[in-house]
Amino acid sequence: MKIDEVLASGAKPIVAILRGVETHEVVAIGEALVEAGIRLIEVPFNSPDPAGSIAALQAALGDRAAIGGGTVIGTDLAEALAGAGGTFMVSPNIDAAVIARSIELGMDVLPGFLTPTEAFAAIAAGARNLKVFPGSVLGAGYIKAIGDVLPKDCRLWAVGGVGPANLAEYRAAGVFGIGVGGSLYRPGDSAETVGAKARDLVAAWA
Repeated sequence: MKIDEVLASGAKPIVAILRGVETHEVVAIGEALVEAGIRLIEVPFNSPDPAGSIAALQAALGDRAAIGGGTVIGTDLAEALAGAGGTFMVSPNIDAAVIARSIELGMDVLPGFLTPTEAFAAIAAGARNLKVFPGSVLGAGYIKAIGDVLPKDCRLWAVGGVGPANLAEYRAAGVFGIGVGGSLYRPGDSAETVGAKARDLVAAWA
């Protein structure tokens, strides 16, 4: 599934970032996330076996969730992501070649930016979902100011330091969605632990 397909089915715009996840555990964790209502799942490419984990998630959950890859900092990683069945690409930076190649491969793109210059560079490269990263450094007020000058069809996702405690603040600032990593999953967490945290996060969004 693609991001908009998942959102159209009623899922919240929350990306679970499973940095450090092991392939043997990823499907159980993914199942727990989907059961809790989080159906956008990202495996960063600095995890132990990212392509293997993405492929496993896609095979098990691809009809119920959008499976993507993060920390995609080169076109080679974009190609590996597409080859594993990923449907969206997330990066910590703006690289026009990576964005263009990912779009060419049929994936949604969610590149990371911090400044207006970077945001408009991402838009020029074809991105419409933009990841404010790290979102907590300059705060919700900064994100609102950025959003005021971007094209209306752009959607801001706050990633980095966003969770149940400050979610309302970021939503009030106009973020479309969020990405959550360490406060949702840390290496070694069980599927049950992740599921409980995911339910709390979905409840906070609602």
